[in-house]
Amino acid sequence: MEIFSSGKLSKINNNHVSGISKQTGFPSPAAHYAEPSIDLHDELIANRDATFYVRIDGDELSNYNILDKDVLLIDRSLTPKKNDLVLVVLDGEFKVIRFSGASLETEFILWGLISYIIHYAR
Repeated sequence: MEIFSSGKLSKINNNHVSGISKQTGFPSPAAHYAEPSIDLHDELIANRDATFYVRIDGDELSNYNILDKDVLLIDRSLTPKKNDLVLVVLDGEFKVIRFSGASLETEFILWGLISYIIHYAR
């Protein structure tokens, strides 16, 4: 007698598993509920502990394509590269600037990199 495998025996699981039935006729209006929803936290945020949201009030940042009621996602864990938009503290106020990468004449505190701009559509 040959032994092809050895090990611990496991109990057979006879639980019923629901499946998707074969479609006949018109599709069910509730069929789209079986699909997972999109979680914007998973899609847009790399580091939850270092990511902040800022809502913009006014159009003074329109030269950066940031408009009234837009939401900025700011990630403090990312290192900015040349020409990235960043949020800085300059003279005690938050400002949005384009990061140059070179040393500037004015001193500022880098608050974080603007990773996404969510535009208000209305």
